[in-house]
Amino acid sequence: MKFIIDHIFTVALVVLSGAALLFPALQPRGKRASALEATQIINRGKSTIVDVRSAAEFANGHLRDAKNIPLADLAKRIGELDKAKARSVIVVCESGTRAAKAVRQLAAAGFDDVVSLDGGLAAWQAAGLPVAK
Repeated sequence: MKFIIDHIFTVALVVLSGAALLFPALQPRGKRASALEATQIINRGKSTIVDVRSAAEFANGHLRDAKNIPLADLAKRIGELDKAKARSVIVVCESGTRAAKAVRQLAAAGFDDVVSLDGGLAAWQAAGLPVAK
C-alpha cells in the first residue's frame, strides 16, 4: 500500500494507459463475419456488398459486385440501399473499422441482417480470396 501512495502518479498512469488500451476492445462493433462466413453469405445469394472506402481505394481493388458508398456519404445515400433491406448486407472497408460504423448506421436505418467483414479487405486478400479492379 505504501508503494501505491508513494508512486500515485505512476500507478495512475499505468491504470489510465491500461484503460485506454481496453476501451476500443470494449466498444460495440456490431455483427462481424470472417472472410469464410462472408463467402458463405455471398454464395447463398440474396446478399448485397457495400464498400465504404473512398472511390480511389475502391478503384485499387474491391469485392466483386460491391457497391461503393464512402462512409462520409452513407447517411445521404442510404436510400440507394432500400431494396437491400430484405437481403443480407456485407459492409467492407480496408481494415474493418469504418465498416463497423457503417453497420451501426445501417442497423439504425432499419436493415436487419447487416455484418461487417472482420479485418476488412486486408483479411479478404490474406485469405487468398479474389478482388476485382
